[in-house]
Amino acid sequence: MNSSDRDAADLVLYTTAGCHLCEQAEDILYRCKAVFSAVDIADDADLIRRYGVRIPVVADAAGRELGWPFDASMFADWQHARGD
Repeated sequence: MNSSDRDAADLVLYTTAGCHLCEQAEDILYRCKAVFSAVDIADDADLIRRYGVRIPVVADAAGRELGWPFDASMFADWQHARGD
């Protein structure tokens, strides 16, 4: 696994069930062929406090975040700024 693959695998999409904006964000990530894991904030009180009104949010292992709203171009720019 090269550095870019490792970094991509470290992406997290903070989301929750029934969030139509989260579904849109997930679709963008799929269209951009991003490798990510989805984390439902409803399962963690700390995540609810941190992201409750901000989801969807994409974050990497270094703590960099891309908050909604974003489109495929903005996501690509964020990825590029991360060095991917």
